[in-house]
This record gives sequence, structure tokens and C-alpha cells, in this order.
Amino acid sequence: MSNVLFQNALARKVQKVPPIWFMRQAGRYHKHYQGLRKDHSFDDLCKVPDLAAQVALGPVEDFDFDVAILFSDILYPLQAVGMGLEYTDHGPRLGFQLTPENIQNLKQGEDVVSFMSFQKEAMQKTRSVLPKDKSLIGFIGGPWTLFVYAVEGSHAGSLTQSKRLISMFPQFLKKMLPLLKENIRLQFEGGAEVVMIFDTAGGELSPLDFRKWVQPVLKELSAVAPGKIGYYSKNTQTTYFDQEFVSLPWAGMGFDHHWNLPNCFNVSKKGFVQGNFDQSMLFLEKSQFQESLGIYIENMKTLTPEQRAGWVSGLGHGVLPKTPEDNVRLFVETIRKAFA
Repeated sequence: MSNVLFQNALARKVQKVPPIWFMRQAGRYHKHYQGLRKDHSFDDLCKVPDLAAQVALGPVEDFDFDVAILFSDILYPLQAVGMGLEYTDHGPRLGFQLTPENIQNLKQGEDVVSFMSFQKEAMQKTRSVLPKDKSLIGFIGGPWTLFVYAVEGSHAGSLTQSKRLISMFPQFLKKMLPLLKENIRLQFEGGAEVVMIFDTAGGELSPLDFRKWVQPVLKELSAVAPGKIGYYSKNTQTTYFDQEFVSLPWAGMGFDHHWNLPNCFNVSKKGFVQGNFDQSMLFLEKSQFQESLGIYIENMKTLTPEQRAGWVSGLGHGVLPKTPEDNVRLFVETIRKAFA
């Protein structure tokens, strides 16, 4: 029960047409999600397995994506360790912000791990309702990104406070890293084929600090399930990823729209290369959108099928709220037609 195109991309098998999935493909822009959201809280959509499965299934049925993604949120591990979490009309809100004075209050143990079992159950339910020719992936937040949220309450701005308190990061990891490892295992037990690490704050560090603070932690996480864990970071560049990093047993890497995607096959030399059309371009009027997508496609066609083996077509980041559904559908149809 998986998608042949996606499995080929994982194995770097040559194929003409890439598999397609978008980050946040199930979400606020989609009428299917909006209908469910009228009757249920965001928290329930994540934590009630039947609802999570319905949200994840919606865009696969509507747009024919090759891959479904666990419907959940990266912040739940922070709730698990006792930081509280509320989803408001203005975004997620933690119960408190992490400081040197309260970091020792973060919880550990079996209860913390079992709190995350709803993701395993949601994964199982999603797999049970997905068509057999579709793949299913899970995700966690990157440890640095979770630290930023814990300290700042968001990951917007210059992250001055997170960087000022970066010496606290190892203490945070003592509580968070064991949980993330078990969280990954739970998602695989639920039926995930790949678990992504989404590190949206990764590029806010300098390349040197990324290697010092973040890379050793990612090395540990990639070893939980060698060849089955993918990594996506935002605002990173070639200089972030040294030979040690790209040699880790990744399932593949995702790249945001700041990269010229053909060059990414020289960075990530095994597994998939996911990305990376600019998600903002989906707001263009149809003819302009088609022109922009056409330029993107022609750039990818500078590579032979052998050179672009492993490509997973998608966006540079997640689908934005109010994105026109017609352009999402047109993207999928155009990619498949252009490379058929």
C-alpha cells in the first residue's frame, strides 16, 4: 500500500513524471477542511483519529496528490512536556515561554510519550481510508524550531531571545530528544512510510551555528530509522550542508523556493529531492500562474530524467491560507502533463 512514483523517488529510480505532494496540503485554503472546521476545533481535527484521517484524505481525493500527510501540528510535543497549548484565532499559544528558571519543570517519562499516541492512531486511521496507491508520511518539528517556539512563543522575527538563550538548548534536548525519537517510532508503527523533520527556523541560524548546535541532533534523529527520515529546512543555503550532513542516512531532503532546484540534486545525492515552486505564485491570475509555472517547468527540463531522478514535485513551503483551489488543481495537472 504505497505510491509507486513516491517509492521510485525514494530509491532514485529514473521516471518521467514525479510524485506530487504539498506541505500543508490539508488546511485552511481547502473547502473540505473548512467544512470540517465549522463543526470541530483544530485540536479535535488533530487528536480525534477519524477526523484527522478525513482532513488528510480530503486533498488526496480532491487534487489527486500522490502522498497524504498526517494531519497534526509540530507543537504537540511541547504540550506533551507540560508547556500547555491552545489554538486561537490568532494562532497557537503556549501556556508559558521557556526560561532558565522554568526549564527544569519540563516533564519526561512514559506519560509524555503516551500523550503522543493520538498521532499513531491518526496515522493508522488515515492509512485505512487512503487508496492503496497513495503513500502516507508523518512529520515532527525540528528540535531547534521547537526550541524557538518554546522560548519565543512563535518563530517570527530575528529570534534574538532564542539565540541569547542558546546555551539552554542542550538542557531542552535532554527532555525533548527522547520524546521526538519515540514520536517518530509511533508514527512508523502507525503506518508512515517516511517521517519528515520540518525545521522552519533552521535557516535563522548562521551556517556555523547550525553545524554546532543543530547538526549533531539531526544526526541522532536520522539514525532512528535510517533511510526513512526526511529533512526540510527554510532559508538555508548550500553552506549549511557539509559532507557529514548530506552523508547522513536521509530518505531525502526538501528545499524552499530560494533554491534553484536543479542544483539541489548536487546537494542531496540520495533519496528524494522535494520542492520547490514558490507558494505565493499560486495567487496569480490563471494566465500569469501558468506562465510562472511554465518557467519553473522549463528550468526542471534542463535536467534529463536521469539527472532529476528522485524529484518529488511540490512547493517551497506550505500552502498559504486563501490559496485558490483551482491553481492547486492546475499545478498537479500541469506537472503531470508536462513530464508525461
